[in-house]
Amino acid sequence: MDAFLNQTIDAYYLRIMIIIGINIILALGLNLITGVTGQLSMGHAGFMSLGAYASAILSIQLDAPFALALLGGALVAAFFGFLIGIPTLRLEGDYLAMVTIGFAEIIRVFFLNFGPGGKAVGLSGIPQNTGFTVVWLLVLVVIILNRQLLTSRVGRSFYAIRENEIAAESCGINTTRVKVLAFTVGSLLGGLGGGLYSHYMYYINPQDFGFMKSIELLNMVVLGGMGSIPGTIIGVVLLTSLPEMLRIVDEYRLLFYGALLVILMIFRPNGLLGDVRIYDIKKWWGKKGGRGT
Repeated sequence: MDAFLNQTIDAYYLRIMIIIGINIILALGLNLITGVTGQLSMGHAGFMSLGAYASAILSIQLDAPFALALLGGALVAAFFGFLIGIPTLRLEGDYLAMVTIGFAEIIRVFFLNFGPGGKAVGLSGIPQNTGFTVVWLLVLVVIILNRQLLTSRVGRSFYAIRENEIAAESCGINTTRVKVLAFTVGSLLGGLGGGLYSHYMYYINPQDFGFMKSIELLNMVVLGGMGSIPGTIIGVVLLTSLPEMLRIVDEYRLLFYGALLVILMIFRPNGLLGDVRIYDIKKWWGKKGGRGT
């Protein structure tokens, strides 16, 4: 399949589609933490870097199969997400945001001095096993599992905590445990996206996972609609493809990009799709067509 696509689609556009797929996985992980559960995380790139470096080292130094390397990277990120989540998710709002920023910066500095990861020079020679088919199959799986999770009792607990944590706790929800679970699952998806990224780029560097990468992912979630799977996907597609499309006016590219974000947030402050969810679309269409109640 990948060989056929390489022959029929321009390499530049194929690259953009693969990056969009990787960003969808990363953004859906952040959406679980910030969009669905309402915990402001601004260090998601830290989990991406853990997955990227762990999977790359497994592939290079231990000659692990691609699937095992991806799984290892995702589990490493999930483990650190769990460890960070236990003490920090008792915090809220700005305090939680500051802790996650600090965590991501600690991880970045660690990799700057981590010998097996190439230190500041970066890690090269990573097998390029990530392709269009692998990425978009995983995107489909992640979307389905996200949908199943958010329609379950646990998923409804996520939304309840976002709307009113005190009310959720009074209804018998163990808010700390549920928030740690959301943070762990979101971190796992961040690690999975990082593993795919490292096996696509050949080379990774700690600077690839800086603060601005976390902000970029957060913008995708906010622009599409907090807590909305379709909205997150639309946000990723727009914020990944538009900067590339604006390269024709390279000198003013960032100006156009920033102005577009400002305009969208003024006229659609809740995101392009608000809180529209995949399982609400059928109900919404039924009401519009007069077939629902």
